[in-house]
Amino acid sequence: MSASDALPAAAPRTAVDRFLAIVERAGNLLPHPATLFFLLTVFVVIASAIAAQFDLSVAHPKTGEPVVPVNLLSVDGLQRIMGGLVTNFTGFAPLGTVLVALIGIGVAEHSGFIGACLRIVVLNAPRFLLTPIVVFAGVMSNMASEIGYVLLVPLAGLLYVAAGRHPILGIAAAFAGVSGGYSANLLLGTIDPLLSGLSQEAARIVDPTYTVSAAANMYFMQASTPVITLLGWWVTEKIVARRFPDGSYGKGDEKIEPISGAEKRGLAWAGIATVIFTAALLAATVPEGGWLRIPGEPDTLKALAPFLGGIVALIFIGGALIGIAYGVGAGTIKSDADVIKGMSTSMGTLASYLVLVFFAAQFVALFNWTNLGLIFAVEGAETLKSLGLPKIPLLLGFILLTATVNLAMGSASAKWALMAPVFIPMFMLLGYSPEVTQTAYRVGDSVTNIISPMMSYFAIVIAFLQRYEPKAGIGTVVATMIPYSITFLIGWSALFALWIGFGWELGPNAPLVYVPTGG
Repeated sequence: MSASDALPAAAPRTAVDRFLAIVERAGNLLPHPATLFFLLTVFVVIASAIAAQFDLSVAHPKTGEPVVPVNLLSVDGLQRIMGGLVTNFTGFAPLGTVLVALIGIGVAEHSGFIGACLRIVVLNAPRFLLTPIVVFAGVMSNMASEIGYVLLVPLAGLLYVAAGRHPILGIAAAFAGVSGGYSANLLLGTIDPLLSGLSQEAARIVDPTYTVSAAANMYFMQASTPVITLLGWWVTEKIVARRFPDGSYGKGDEKIEPISGAEKRGLAWAGIATVIFTAALLAATVPEGGWLRIPGEPDTLKALAPFLGGIVALIFIGGALIGIAYGVGAGTIKSDADVIKGMSTSMGTLASYLVLVFFAAQFVALFNWTNLGLIFAVEGAETLKSLGLPKIPLLLGFILLTATVNLAMGSASAKWALMAPVFIPMFMLLGYSPEVTQTAYRVGDSVTNIISPMMSYFAIVIAFLQRYEPKAGIGTVVATMIPYSITFLIGWSALFALWIGFGWELGPNAPLVYVPTGG
């Protein structure tokens, strides 16, 4: 049977196909996210004037003082907007953390270290463990931003061809791990400080001194990693493999280059650097007198506050040191100019992100200035309280809402910049910590990535599929990936409900219940 036999040329349009066609058309009507934030900023300014005109107010949940809207469509308001344009951008919490983390990761990527690690993992996988290792590698690749999309996904297709399996099956498994399991990981990555920064900004609408750590969801995301890996393995072998059975792809002449001698030497050097870096971290955090601990603090988690607060710096230092060690050993880094080039290349990929952040920062700042977020949160919390929904159904409903919104707006940071200022204060006033709301968001945001045409890498995945099946398109990707999306939504939501039910912390110093800081 040929590859085309596995994908019927004239498959009938199902209800799902029609629904996704509507989603695609609706998504295409949306402007660029940067333009969307600009329009929302204008809307906030106008809404502040209308709210002020009608004298809307609520009682502050902590002080009882009246909270009134601030009219930005006034002389004072316009002056404040003009004066804060620069500081809104430079002071935006996610900006610095993402830039610093990616400088270090850029060295590791440019040197070839990350690519070599992914290749050696999948090349040494036993055949029966091929799928879970590909899914797991996809999940773990997210610690290095979005390299899994451009490296692991096409590599998995080649790997499955070499193993005598259908390449689209490998692409699906990798895509499920990279994108469907986007928020799961055993380690912290660049998405963690980005989302926590947005959550912190939103939490401070209610509590001006509240802090959300980059490790706020670490325990839950670590537990999610094996769950996503096992679910992805099951869906691949029990559902998707029926559509792309072994031997159904007629070409098997494509090969993956093995790890070269220079790369092995680089990996050895990187291993030594990793051991040294890990030993230094242990020396700084384990002994009571470690320099990344608070001296005399009996509570271990509180004592490690300097370590947790410096996670972004550690990502930068670790990525740079290990990347340099690999590059020197492999010969890909010959001078300091190569290191700087890796950092510069990483920064070069963020040009559109910086533009997006500029407009997002203005929207977040102005939304906070108007007090509309707090007013909406108080009113929304009262409405939710009146509904009397139990805690877990309420949070599961938020996961489903996020998953639905994700179909039309693929950017995790852009969506959270819009949703966090509304939902984090609202759930805080209901007694749920910002860390809980952020965790629920991350689950919902991840599970529908793989069926959302609005996801930025969706078109690239179509291109990878077309290498093996020229007729592949959006419908092919959606039809292939929707079993993963549904299974991940059910399984991950069940894990979340179980976690909340047992009352486990989501990360270091990340309780489920909101406790005011008293600031």
